[in-house]
Amino acid sequence: MKENSAKGNETILVLDFGGQYKELIARAVRSYGVYSCIKSCEISPEEILSLNPNGIILSGGPCSVYDDNAYKCDERLFSLGIPIFGICYGMQLMCHILGGEVKKGNSGEFGMVKIKPVDASKPFKALMSHGDIVSKVPEGFEITSRTDNYIASMENKKRKLYGVQYHPETSHTEGGSSIIKKFLFDVCKASGDYRLEDYIEKEILKIQDICKDGNVLLALSGGVDSSVAAALLCHAIPEQLTCVFVDHGFMRQNEGMEIKKNFSKFKLNLVYVNAKERFLERLNGIIDPEEKRKVIGEEFVRVFEEEAEKLGSFPFLAQGTIYPDIIESGGDLGSVIKSHHNVGGLPDNLKFTALIEPLAGLFKDEVRIIGSRLGLSEYHINRQPFPGPGLAIRITGEVTEEKLSILRQADMIVREEIDKIKKKPDQYFAVLTNSLSVGVKGDSRTYDPVIAIRAVNTSDFMTCQYAPLSHKILSKISGRITSEVAGISRVVYDISGKPPATVEWE
Repeated sequence: MKENSAKGNETILVLDFGGQYKELIARAVRSYGVYSCIKSCEISPEEILSLNPNGIILSGGPCSVYDDNAYKCDERLFSLGIPIFGICYGMQLMCHILGGEVKKGNSGEFGMVKIKPVDASKPFKALMSHGDIVSKVPEGFEITSRTDNYIASMENKKRKLYGVQYHPETSHTEGGSSIIKKFLFDVCKASGDYRLEDYIEKEILKIQDICKDGNVLLALSGGVDSSVAAALLCHAIPEQLTCVFVDHGFMRQNEGMEIKKNFSKFKLNLVYVNAKERFLERLNGIIDPEEKRKVIGEEFVRVFEEEAEKLGSFPFLAQGTIYPDIIESGGDLGSVIKSHHNVGGLPDNLKFTALIEPLAGLFKDEVRIIGSRLGLSEYHINRQPFPGPGLAIRITGEVTEEKLSILRQADMIVREEIDKIKKKPDQYFAVLTNSLSVGVKGDSRTYDPVIAIRAVNTSDFMTCQYAPLSHKILSKISGRITSEVAGISRVVYDISGKPPATVEWE
């Protein structure tokens, strides 16, 4: 086994050039039992060699290789003798550095495009998203596929350098996972020694080493991530852990009581804090979603700090932060899609000695697997994701008690009706928009907010497609909401995917 200073596993480095799909690349690699680690594209060749990776994948990115401020890597990277796979911008940068030509395409390629291998094997469709093109490959490279207009992939087998213009890491690309698998096992000669059982053992030892005899306060929301974090911490430091559930008033119908009931079965110290009034007051007049998230994140921490003072000495604050939270909040180079309340919303003047985030390197599917292996029930590990800021970011515009009441009722109806389906979407909920619409109720004109229904299918919660719910179900939901919820006379269905939209509206 190759030794890696971070994990002790065979490793594939994913170099981040600011692309939003880098986490999908890392997740795809791990799905084959090979550990992946995302690093900044500015990493030095010396540091790369110290990590002893089996291979390197260059991510996509938003820049042109000719931009003055374009993300670049050290040119010595391609002389290390380590197999390299460039994706989209990664392929263009490889080409540019090694003497090929990259230029602006006449039209670019976006969406699903047919790829034609030069060896006459069967064409396939792949996701493209690029304006620049590779117009000439570097010396020693061969073109391995094309689209109707441009070069789609290239390789230099002798130097073990490969590039594709499309995105094999997404589920949209036909056979994309097999392309990544081929790079891992045929080119990098990985054996697949990454196991989540190993992750659990190593993380427990790490927690014990950091915390020693110090007490830990865990922010418990009742969602999948914080529940699994609680289980992991219970295994690591059972006598030092106190879980605090803060009811910020933005929970779904009856959810606060459900969480208290389900976690009362655990052998852990659980503290319930009713903070509804203070959170609603803090959001008074705030309409910007980023500001909402940051205010809620800061207020959460202030509540935890106050509870820590009441309970005694608690130098450590623990959270169920997972890797997609960090990515969407900016990561190293990525642009901020939305600041997660537990990442971008944390204040700089945190009064705890350290932040413990045992799941911060994991994806949602890995978190669920760990939860199962730690003995959590189906209720805890297969719950729908619910954002930490709760309904506050499913209400566009200012949050008020009246709006929360309307949304809770509408959301309950959406979940009740969709729960009757055998094959349910992966996530579904209601949104109270700030769009007003004319309607008619009881022969009287109304001018009320519009409720939007959101239901998506996803395997990773980093991309998704809208769920094709039947008209019968949608009609039933709409009929119930407009009949049972006062102040609503119009319901719409969101059919946007991610990208270009996000799962949540704010």
